Amino acid sequence: MNDQDLAQRLIGLRKTKGLSLDELAEKSGISRATLSRIERGDTSPTAAALGRLATAFGVSVADLFGLGAAAHDAKLAQNEQAVWRDPETGFQRRSVSPAISGFRGSVIEGTLPAGAIISYAAPPLPDLEHHLVLLSGALTVVLGDTRHDLSPGDCLRFRLNTPNAYHATGSKPARYLLTVITP
Repeated sequence: MNDQDLAQRLIGLRKTKGLSLDELAEKSGISRATLSRIERGDTSPTAAALGRLATAFGVSVADLFGLGAAAHDAKLAQNEQAVWRDPETGFQRRSVSPAISGFRGSVIEGTLPAGAIISYAAPPLPDLEHHLVLLSGALTVVLGDTRHDLSPGDCLRFRLNTPNAYHATGSKPARYLLTVITP
């Protein structure tokens, strides 16, 4: 997914919610100037900024990438799956099965470079269900005050109700599949 596609999704969501840029800036804690640059496609938001925008809109981060997407055929070829990269951490997110109307779940493939950390101050929606399977590398997931160290093949199931962080702790990138199910 390129910056222009993401920008158009964010503009559409802001307008659907009836928010001005100033109101969105106040709700998200992101400056109006930065929001304006994101909506113009001049800059790509960071993963942390996307988390704050999802919280402000009351949707999951997966919805930011799939919201308003047309229904797909049952099969979605890999070359049709949107890929986005966080300019700050290098985190790569591939929408394996994007959020679309009529379905509550989505599947994301995440690749977090070795040593990189992504933190979210608040969950975007209460009780957002997650099933994370680590495919390769080492990953530490912190949910509130609880730390989970994952090895390849481990699955972590949780409802997201606390601040959370993801840290690729090994010498190689952490690659995982994440299934997100909206309440």
